[in-house]
Amino acid sequence: MMTDFTDCQIIPGRAYNGANGNKIAVRYNGVIYMLKFPPSAEGKPTELSYTNGCVSEHIASSIFNLLGIPAQETMLGTYSVRGKEKLVCACKDFTTGSKRFFDFCSIKNTVLESDSNGSGTELSDVMDAIERQKYISPSDLKEHFWDVFIADALLGNFDRHNGNWGFLYDEETDSASIAPVFDCGSCLLPQADDAVMRKVLSEEAELHARIFQFPTSALKLNGRKINYYDFITKGADSDCNAALERIFPRIDLQTIDLFIEHVEGVSDLAKEFYKTYIMARYNLILLPGYTRITIPV
Repeated sequence: MMTDFTDCQIIPGRAYNGANGNKIAVRYNGVIYMLKFPPSAEGKPTELSYTNGCVSEHIASSIFNLLGIPAQETMLGTYSVRGKEKLVCACKDFTTGSKRFFDFCSIKNTVLESDSNGSGTELSDVMDAIERQKYISPSDLKEHFWDVFIADALLGNFDRHNGNWGFLYDEETDSASIAPVFDCGSCLLPQADDAVMRKVLSEEAELHARIFQFPTSALKLNGRKINYYDFITKGADSDCNAALERIFPRIDLQTIDLFIEHVEGVSDLAKEFYKTYIMARYNLILLPGYTRITIPV
C-alpha cells in the first residue's frame, strides 16, 4: 500500500523551482522529502497524461541507482488536496544540514573564459566548462556526466539541462561533491497516455519512432539537439564510448523488469510499456554502440 503523505508536517522555508507541477517539503519518518505533484492539465492538449511524470521520476531514479549511479531516493505515494487524492513522487531532500546545491548552470557561469552563458547546452561548451570549473576533479565530473548520458539514453530523457544536475557544497567542511541524479520526470515518455502506450506496444513503427527519432537529448551538437541513436551508435566520442563500456555491463533487464513489476499504483499496461520501451532502447541504441566499440571488426 502506498504511503499517504496528506497528514505529514509541511516544512516552511523550503521551496523548489522547476516548471513541472507543484512541489512542497514534508517531514516523513523524521526525514525531509520534496513531494512532486503532477502538473495541471489546464490549457494543455487533452491527449497527454499528467500523472506519468511522477511515475517516470520514481522508476527512472530507481534505475539510476540500480546501475550504480547515485540518484535521489524516491517513492510513490498519495496526497489529498481539497478532497481529491493525487499521486505524488516523494524525493528525499539531499540538501539538508550544511549542504547546499549548486546547479551546473551557475557553475558554468563562473568560468570567465567561456563565451557562452550558463544555460547553454552546446556539447563543446559544456565540456570546456567541465574542464575549467574548480569545484570537482574534471576527470571525475566528466565520467559522471557521460555515465548519466548513457543512462538517460536508456531511459529516453529529453530534458537533462544545466539546471538539473550539479554539485553539493558542504559549508562545514568547505568541500564539494557531485550531487545525486535527480529530476528524472522527463524519462520514459511521461506524456504517453493509455492510447499511446497501446499503440507503441502494438505497432513496431510507433515504437521505432520513439527510439530512432525522438526523444532527443537536451545537449546540442553544432546547434542541433543530439539524437541518442545516431550519437551512440556512431561511436565518435571517446568519452561517451568509455561511459558505454562502464555502464552497459551493469544493465540487468531482468532486475529492471522485476523492479517495475513491483511498483505500486501503476497499471499493468503501463508496466508492460515501460519494460518494452527500456528493452527496445537497450537493444537498438546501447547494444549496437557497445558492440561497435568492444568487438573488433
